Amino acid sequence: MLLFKSLYYNGQNLSRKDSSFVYLRMDFSELIKLRQSVRQYSDRSVEREKIIACLEAARLAPSANNSQPWKFIVVDEPELKNRVADCTASLGMNKFTYQAPVMVVVVLEKENLFSSLGGKVKDKIFCHYDVGLAIGQFCLQAAELGLGTCIIGWFDEKKIRELLNINRKRRIPLIISLGYSETPVKAKKRKPMDEMSRWNAYN
Repeated sequence: MLLFKSLYYNGQNLSRKDSSFVYLRMDFSELIKLRQSVRQYSDRSVEREKIIACLEAARLAPSANNSQPWKFIVVDEPELKNRVADCTASLGMNKFTYQAPVMVVVVLEKENLFSSLGGKVKDKIFCHYDVGLAIGQFCLQAAELGLGTCIIGWFDEKKIRELLNINRKRRIPLIISLGYSETPVKAKKRKPMDEMSRWNAYN
């Protein structure tokens, strides 16, 4: 049984102005339809326990050789959050980040030895895949809790490093905006199954 205070689901606005709750039963197949990139947020603050639940989902994500090469920096202090938003909004892009009450900056940490060596031998960057998995779990947990997210790749990395005192040798692959969505859930447009999958051979 899942608990929501503010949510759009199946095109229906389930947001409540009072303190009542909406209860929904949802399996994983429904959850992955619910998660989407949200670019319109309410001004309602996000409860810390929900942010912690999202962080816990990311913490439990799988990674190559259990390397866990990530650090999630939660920015929820309003003035600082808007300064982070300044770093994401340029050329008319990402203006919605000023609406989101929380920004989560994802820092790429060093891989462990086995993950690093394996990547060099196989010519793969395992830590990038690992961070993607952790972010995916963060966003799915957010959706389960009635929150909206958007994964952002367009930002001034240098300025964010300076703003949050991040070591200049560390990369920031992505940022996540987080808050209560004001956007109805839309049907996903995806390639058909026979275009994105094969059985037993590529052709």
